[in-house]
Amino acid sequence: MDSLNSTHSVPSTVHPPFFFINGFYNIPHVKYYYIFLLFVFVVTVLGNSFVMFIICTQRSFHTPKYLAIFNLAVADLCGSTALIPNLIKTFLFNSQYISFDACLANMFFVFFFSFMESLTLTVLAYDRFVAICLPLRYHTIITNKKMAAILTVVWVFNALFIISTIAMITRLSFCKSIVVDSFFCDHGPIFRLACNDNSPNDVMAYVVIVLFLYIPFIVIMLSYVSITRALFKIATWEGRFKALKTCSSHLILVAIYYLPILGTYIAADTFTLHPNARIINTSLSFAIPPMMNPIIYVLNTEEIKECTKQIFRRKKVTVNERNIKIK
Repeated sequence: MDSLNSTHSVPSTVHPPFFFINGFYNIPHVKYYYIFLLFVFVVTVLGNSFVMFIICTQRSFHTPKYLAIFNLAVADLCGSTALIPNLIKTFLFNSQYISFDACLANMFFVFFFSFMESLTLTVLAYDRFVAICLPLRYHTIITNKKMAAILTVVWVFNALFIISTIAMITRLSFCKSIVVDSFFCDHGPIFRLACNDNSPNDVMAYVVIVLFLYIPFIVIMLSYVSITRALFKIATWEGRFKALKTCSSHLILVAIYYLPILGTYIAADTFTLHPNARIINTSLSFAIPPMMNPIIYVLNTEEIKECTKQIFRRKKVTVNERNIKIK
């Protein structure tokens, strides 16, 4: 590794022609992990495409809540596409060199869609808060137009911050090493390679984590504190359970997304985390939620489950009719 650093050091250039992605270094049987990630990617693409198809084709799902779920499926699908195929190509086929511009593009898309998932979960928490705490005013407060406007603001806000964060990397000089200790063009491992002052990048990294992870998580938790209070005002246990059931899918998604990634960040800041442990944990935190989200919504949401059954029934009837005609 030292020889690689010395061979590929860039003593006088501002921007190196390429970086070397060093993730999954010296991990035994790592090829099985790549096969697992390929399986995760296939399930993610099929699951999110199916959810998007159902929401697009069924008029009953043209509501503010499902507009946000559609946005979540888009973020999941695009985020996985930006990360996993690149990761498999990089390590399974020993293509670990990536040009400077391609590296910044990869960084943008991975973080943009991951944080879009975080912000969309926050929007869905707002939707559940209004639905349970202000049920009589729900259709006035949240309409399709208002939800579309909220999601547009979220996209613009996210894009501006991520572009600003990545643009700050272009001011850095990389004269120490081009070896990136991560499984993709990760922001932290890259700006720490700089040999000039990278303190603004460090500050921006903390700002982005607070804005897109900690604050959304706190807002979601506060919304559920209000929802819990509203549930206790419902007279019957049956009514409380019915209202809580509408939040169950969202709560599971929040736990799957936030707990692993926040746990990894907190562990890295609290004590020394082995680089391979950090890389495995972070890669799973990026890969698993997009796969699980459509599965949870299909299995845990009565409307989508019922709609899925109807689609398969129709297909079965169509196939049987064709077979009868052929006979």
